[in-house]
Amino acid sequence: MTDTIVAAPVRRSVTVKAEPARAFQAFVGNIGRWWPRSHAIGGKPLVDAVMEPRAGGRWYEVSEDGSTCDWGKVLVYEPPGRLVLAWQIDADWKYDPDLITEVEILFIPDGEGTRVELEHRNIERFGSRAAAVADMIGSDGGWPLILGLYAESVAA
Repeated sequence: MTDTIVAAPVRRSVTVKAEPARAFQAFVGNIGRWWPRSHAIGGKPLVDAVMEPRAGGRWYEVSEDGSTCDWGKVLVYEPPGRLVLAWQIDADWKYDPDLITEVEILFIPDGEGTRVELEHRNIERFGSRAAAVADMIGSDGGWPLILGLYAESVAA
């Protein structure tokens, strides 16, 4: 018998002062405005991040020379409440078309704002490096930083 260890998903949330439709649009349509420039994998300075607003759309970075580097694709596109992304970035921070972990983002009405809940799951697909990747993406420089920058952009 072989035991399979399933890594716990990384979960983070932030509340923004915008209704769900605006919060969703800011996440998808304005990702290039708030995505940290330090979080690029293409080997060249990042000038934009793009998410094509549809299931099957690409999610990618644009470098200063105009080249692009995929990060994954949009698996579920259900405005204004739910977005699921295929994260196809491996443990060495390179695009891997054969690796898919999922990032689900929910936009939940919360008083006069929206609670944005993010879950990065299927971490076990990183194999022996799953725990290290979970630590990195869950650390202050991972999803908490990214969601903080997103929240600041919505407030602006």
